[in-house]
Amino acid sequence: MNAEGWLAGFLAASSRRGSILLACGIFAGVLLPPLAHAFRQGITPMVVGLMTLVLLRVDIAAAFRHLRRPVRLTAVVAFQMLASPVLVCGVTRLLSLEPAIAAGTVLFATGATVTSSPAFARLVGLDPELSLLATLASTLLLPLTAPPIAYGLIDVDLSIGLFGFMGRLLVIVGAPLLASLLLRQRLGPARLEPAGAAIDGAVVWLLVLYGLGVMDGMAAQIAGAPLWMAEATLAAFTANLGLNLMSATAFSWMGPREAATVGLVGGNRNMAVYLAVLPAAADPRIGLFFVLCQFPLYLSPFLLRPLYRRLLGPPA
Repeated sequence: MNAEGWLAGFLAASSRRGSILLACGIFAGVLLPPLAHAFRQGITPMVVGLMTLVLLRVDIAAAFRHLRRPVRLTAVVAFQMLASPVLVCGVTRLLSLEPAIAAGTVLFATGATVTSSPAFARLVGLDPELSLLATLASTLLLPLTAPPIAYGLIDVDLSIGLFGFMGRLLVIVGAPLLASLLLRQRLGPARLEPAGAAIDGAVVWLLVLYGLGVMDGMAAQIAGAPLWMAEATLAAFTANLGLNLMSATAFSWMGPREAATVGLVGGNRNMAVYLAVLPAAADPRIGLFFVLCQFPLYLSPFLLRPLYRRLLGPPA
């Protein structure tokens, strides 16, 4: 077997073991600080590459079929961006959480769907096209919904202009979209379809490397404040899985696979944007909470895949 064939086989095998690799990668970032530090500077290109490959694997025709039901998609995004933060804010007040954890949890609920959610959906056998549309819609709406909701609920200023925020988001989403369209045109379906498993494997490894980089400095934080870190980690898991369950339940009328997909996009939120725009005067523990949110994000495919298989059958 030549080097190209070996690499394709390795990546295809990685896609089949994706949930395990993601779980191992996030812990490796904590246990091996020098490795995490080495990948810290590559986070931005990893995100761009990840989004490009995710878009390359999405069935465009299937995605547009979801647009034939605009009311359904609007309801999904409205529940995610408007109803979820209000409900989460009410829960945090009932529980009387530590202020930084409470603020971080509410901000988490205002966030857009993480850009890797179509890859996660494909990994666990859900609907990557519905996930992609929810991701794009929530990302573009984020500068319009998150600042006023965050200010109204917890009095947190994200300290960035509306159009500046929109411009950054358009670059983050637009550049990979353009790159994926150019690659589709250049390669064609005849070359892309056989390479699908290898592309999925490359997505898995980009996620693993991103997880390593974002964990830079986490070991020292855990050693310095173990009790606060434990409480914040519990809150991060509860927010992720709680929003997943709440969203899936609210949209159970769509059918089990679609409802589970709505749950996936509802629970996995993009905190990288908030880490980039938090003002210097903000409580640093809020940013730390956003980093801790990567743990449930990376572990949820591993934890929930058996449940999805039981409810929906094995993924295609």
